[in-house]
Order: sequence, then C-alpha cells, then structure tokens
Amino acid sequence: MKISPTSSLTALLALALSASLFTPFISEALAQTAPATVRMRGTVLSVTPGTLTVKDRSGEVVELLLSDRLVVSEVFPIRLEDIKPGSYIGTAAMPQADGSQRAIAVSVFPEAARGAGEGHRPFDLLPQSTMTNATVADVGAIAGAATGRKLQLKYQDGEKTIVVPADAPIMSSRPADRSLLLPGASVSLSAQAIDGKPTVLRINAGKNGFALPY
Repeated sequence: MKISPTSSLTALLALALSASLFTPFISEALAQTAPATVRMRGTVLSVTPGTLTVKDRSGEVVELLLSDRLVVSEVFPIRLEDIKPGSYIGTAAMPQADGSQRAIAVSVFPEAARGAGEGHRPFDLLPQSTMTNATVADVGAIAGAATGRKLQLKYQDGEKTIVVPADAPIMSSRPADRSLLLPGASVSLSAQAIDGKPTVLRINAGKNGFALPY
C-alpha cells in the first residue's frame, strides 16, 4: 500500500532528528551535515521526470519528488585486490571480540572524496554495526585464512583493524545521471523537506542488477 509523501516524510524526519545518520559515498557524505536529511535504502518501483517511488528495506512504499539539482552516482563492484595502501575507503562492519571490525562491505572512494566523513561511528545498517571512513595504512593476510584481507586503517585521532572476508562486496562510485533510475534499481538516497514536500537531493544506484549492500 502506498502511503502519502507527507506522512512518510514525517516519520523519516523524526528518525533523522533522533539519530546521527551516516552515508558512505561521496555524494551523500558531503551532504551529511544538512539539517533534517534522511536516508533511505530500497528498490525503485517507478519513476517519472519529477518523482521517484521506492520500496524501502522495511517494505514501505514511498513517493518522493526529485530535485532539479539531483545528484546521481553509480555504485559499481570492484575487486578486493583494488584496495591498496593509501586508498581512502568507507567500510560498514560489525565489532568482533578481539577489538577488530569484520567488514560487511567496503567502498573505495574516488580521490575527490578523500577525507569525506573521516572517522569511526555507529551505522544504521544493523544493530551494533559501525562505519569507518579512513585511509588504508596496510593490507595484509588474515591469519589462518587462505582468502580475504586484513586492513589497517588510520583516521584523525584513531585507527581500526578491519577483517575483510573474501565474500564481502567491494565497490566504488562515479558520477551518473537519471537514466540509472529504472524500475528494479537498487538505491540509497538522501532526502529533505523542501517547501513541505519530501524531495530527493542525492541518490546512489546500482546498474544492471547490482544490489547496493547498504
């Protein structure tokens, strides 16, 4: 059942005001300090020149307006081997008993995004999940494992050890346009109330069936 944009946005804005939301990609990371910005993840159901209807991960169907200044980024898969010392990355992860973090997925930022959202913080993907944006200081093997990598990350005032299993999605992003917004596309988006209407300002989308891990 589709719910009205106004009632949907009210719930989303309440969430934004009660929690600190973080976005992993450049287009959204640069917008994370905007007031009353909310984050949604889901699948595109339909799109018109001015609107986007999304089914979010909870099953709620929401219709939103598209800003005239909408920024679209394509999220695409890359290889684990593409992560090198000096790479600037963002990783959603779960804390482990030994103090390290086990990666859920890793985003390698374009060079233009170096420094965006730097640090370590809670993330809203799963209970207890975290997000770390940092520079890779070292890439090593996981003790006792034939595959995967152990990343030593450094950021201002801290560092983290990230264990990346071989099956963790590795991805990057690049500028795109609205042609990427097709029914069935996996998306994450940032929206604000503009003139009282829920409006998408920035959106990340997968292409050719690529599902965004967060």
